[in-house]
Amino acid sequence: MNKEVRIIADDIFNRHFVGFDRLFDQFANVNVNSYPPHNVIKTGEDTRDIEFALAGFTEEDIDVTVENGVLTVAGEQKSEDGRVYLYQGIAARAFTKQFSLSDYWEVTGAKFTNGILTVSTKQEIPEAVKPKQIEIKS
Repeated sequence: MNKEVRIIADDIFNRHFVGFDRLFDQFANVNVNSYPPHNVIKTGEDTRDIEFALAGFTEEDIDVTVENGVLTVAGEQKSEDGRVYLYQGIAARAFTKQFSLSDYWEVTGAKFTNGILTVSTKQEIPEAVKPKQIEIKS
């Protein structure tokens, strides 16, 4: 981000929002690496799936972890099959993809089928945090 634009944005942002500076820093540090290709799919009102195209990988080559609200999907081909490639058009390089999960979003599972890894998430808002209608008495 251009330094001058960052200074102006910081000033505007900090004047109108309190305690959100970490969020602005996350926007400034977004990783635009597009490998591996992925989709984010709304599967319900409070559910989302993230699909990764991982041709050439096996389940043993992939790690899915969640720590401190960050979903990390990493892959590295661990098996050497002894092939000599004359041309290798299927990318199989190591990767790490991270997604910051919003409040109350949890990873509910992951499955790997036909070269597609699907990570399922769900938003579970606690009752104590949900809006309540307050009765007005006179």
